[in-house]
Amino acid sequence: MHGLRHLALRVRDIRRAKDFYQRIFNMKIVWEPDPQNCYLSSGTDNLALHEAPAPGNPEPAQPLWSSLDHFGFIAGSPQGVDAWAEWAKQNGVRVLAAPKRHRDGSYSCYLADPDGNSIQILYDPTISRAP
Repeated sequence: MHGLRHLALRVRDIRRAKDFYQRIFNMKIVWEPDPQNCYLSSGTDNLALHEAPAPGNPEPAQPLWSSLDHFGFIAGSPQGVDAWAEWAKQNGVRVLAAPKRHRDGSYSCYLADPDGNSIQILYDPTISRAP
């Protein structure tokens, strides 16, 4: 196994979500099979965006609400986390939790995407080294 490298999110507005992940995280579109689905990557990962049906349309196979707590992007240093948090504030991205050091030595902050998903920007000495 090569680790967790794929995440699929159900979103309310595919265009808004695509713009957010392209603009904020510099992800590139790798495949758009149809107008309701888009796959993006930052090089070694894959983020799938699936637009939830509009009200009045058939319900999705899974509820819009899920048990997802958060997902994360890895930063190269604690200063990188600080820079992300500052950049987010100055560019209208909601900061859910300011940068802080955790008991295990990691350091992170939390941002929100347009659908309210919690995104951790994480420096962890055990996994933050370059792939």
